[in-house]
Amino acid sequence: MAILVSNTDARRIFLNRQGLAAPPNRALGKQGLLDLIHDLGFVQIDSISTVERAHHQILFSRNQTYRREHLTELLEKDGALFEHWTHDASILPSAFFRYWKHRFARREPVLRERWRKWQGEGFDSTFEETLQRIAEGGGVMSRDLKDADHKSGGWWNWHPNKTALEYYWHTGKLAIAGRQNFQKIYDLAERVLPAHHYEPEVSGEDFVDWACRAALTRLGFATHGEIAAFFALISPEEAKAWVAAHRDELTEVMIEPADGEKPRPSYAFAGFPDTLGTLNDPPARLRVLSPFDPLIRDRNRTERLFGFYYRIEIFVPEPKREYGYYVFPLLEGDRLVGRIDMKADRKTGALNVKRLWWEKGVRPSSGRTERLEAELARVAKFAGVEQVVFQDGWQGG
Repeated sequence: MAILVSNTDARRIFLNRQGLAAPPNRALGKQGLLDLIHDLGFVQIDSISTVERAHHQILFSRNQTYRREHLTELLEKDGALFEHWTHDASILPSAFFRYWKHRFARREPVLRERWRKWQGEGFDSTFEETLQRIAEGGGVMSRDLKDADHKSGGWWNWHPNKTALEYYWHTGKLAIAGRQNFQKIYDLAERVLPAHHYEPEVSGEDFVDWACRAALTRLGFATHGEIAAFFALISPEEAKAWVAAHRDELTEVMIEPADGEKPRPSYAFAGFPDTLGTLNDPPARLRVLSPFDPLIRDRNRTERLFGFYYRIEIFVPEPKREYGYYVFPLLEGDRLVGRIDMKADRKTGALNVKRLWWEKGVRPSSGRTERLEAELARVAKFAGVEQVVFQDGWQGG
């Protein structure tokens, strides 16, 4: 018989799994940071820096003692983390690299055919020359290889060497050795990642098994579609087949949605909820989340669990935006209570708050306002600005 899980318990489970129920001011340290990223599974990277880049903000929202230099050391010095693709560009534990080799193998023929058509004549020779140059000369950035007369543009206008760099990165021959002003430095993967992360080899069956178990562990409960989407390594059909083959290890659970409608069937590991371990109550403080936070990455799951509809409106024409270009969700305890439009202006040393929206039914009480102001002060300090400035009309109305 399926276990009914209340919406409150479902949110609590997911917040624990997503690192948002632990004390946010506990000392983290470099090893603690590596453990946190391992427990999350991945941290998405994004170039937009309205307040701070997404990966830094994701980690800071979970622990205010997070230090950027620890992340850089883990990536560029220790080889304990690597950059690659999940549903988007992400930072991952290097312990996962041997599983990603299956992703490389799956993507290689697809990308090679697609980009050969895209680049046209000279594809093979250009790609071989690019790889040979790195093998002999060491890491490079895309700009190091660009022809002087090439006009820059989006991905559709990459110069051939840039295409080669991305192809070899996506297929595992190259890795990201570091970044300068957020520009990737590409080098041979074996020079970036310690050799022990390549072994032992993983069979196709074990790869799918790991991808499903690792996803379900980090989700707490999930449908087969959510399991497949978590790392975006396997297909929904593969996840569905895995669930069917491992039903003796799984328990069916019914997850109550935030709107009180019919519970949604999902799966959890047998022994649920005892297999979840000790669950903490999420801190009562209010926290700003990145638009790319893993808690809200699956927008449909976010809406079901939290009753919070969220979409990034970066690519929506300004007159059609409901909120703004880059709006941050607000988490308070176990609820998503609002969203805020703000930007760090480092020239004036200010975190400018443009607009705040509370969710329906959320009152802007004095206590809640104090919690918001305390969080904005923390975010401003983290972003390297001295003050929070509330602009005219920031509360709407």
